[in-house]
Amino acid sequence: MKVGKIAVIGSGVMGQGIAYVAAVGGFQVTLHDIKREAMARALQSIQRDLEEGVRRGKLVQEEADAALRRIRLSESLTDAVKDADLVIEAVLELMDLKIDIFRQLDEICPSHTILATNTSTMSPTEIAAGTRRADRCVAMHFFNPVPKMKLAEIIRGMDTSDQTVEIVRAVAEQMGKETVEVNEFPGFVAGRISALVGNEAMYMLMEGVASAEDIDKAIKLGLGYPMGPLELADLVGLDTRLRNLEYLYKTLGEKYRPCPLLLKYVKAGRLGKKSGRGIFEYDKNGQKRPSRR
Repeated sequence: MKVGKIAVIGSGVMGQGIAYVAAVGGFQVTLHDIKREAMARALQSIQRDLEEGVRRGKLVQEEADAALRRIRLSESLTDAVKDADLVIEAVLELMDLKIDIFRQLDEICPSHTILATNTSTMSPTEIAAGTRRADRCVAMHFFNPVPKMKLAEIIRGMDTSDQTVEIVRAVAEQMGKETVEVNEFPGFVAGRISALVGNEAMYMLMEGVASAEDIDKAIKLGLGYPMGPLELADLVGLDTRLRNLEYLYKTLGEKYRPCPLLLKYVKAGRLGKKSGRGIFEYDKNGQKRPSRR
């Protein structure tokens, strides 16, 4: 099967990034969210990313314009997936929510449609168990920020077919991604390492080892990371990072116990870039404010 139409479920940071790379890759894309204002913000973000791509010489203007035309928005889940060859779910990291969405998708999608979850930690086998197409269910994990990060992890569920894996691998490559195939295990490969590094950075911040800026600077310059772990946590969302760690703590044990400072930030509503304040502070355009030190 050749994929031509992709539906992306969820228009948050991950969803809009996936929609961007899908449209730039030449796919017809429908972006779905239950909130119209969220989709409007996502489309504005995609437009900014396209403009940045042109400025940086990654795209010519005609390519950016064509990519934007390939994206449509839909508040109706049924309408969004009615003729999709591939659906990529990018909602909150809540197992019950993902299972429920996959059950709905199984009912309303065409019989040939492949269902992919963008989960960074959770079991595609469990997510697919409530469907009648477990052979066409898979995890397709992108990384933040999606337009810039080159990797997509492909994780088989227990019943995922070889054909499904090869189709989603080809889709990812057309989106400009390199892929790795991962055996199903909580956190996969990159997510386990990222969670440990990010959680340890939070502990260092709590313990006063260094400022948030200097912890990130040390990791970027000393270890070659493109983005500091604290800035990345703000981008992903501190609530999302907390849910990931809670899941890994439950499934893999003590070394993933969430840092108490992370819980404190989330309880205070300091969720990161999306709320304007997390470990760092952000202006109305989402740009990080300079440190006050």
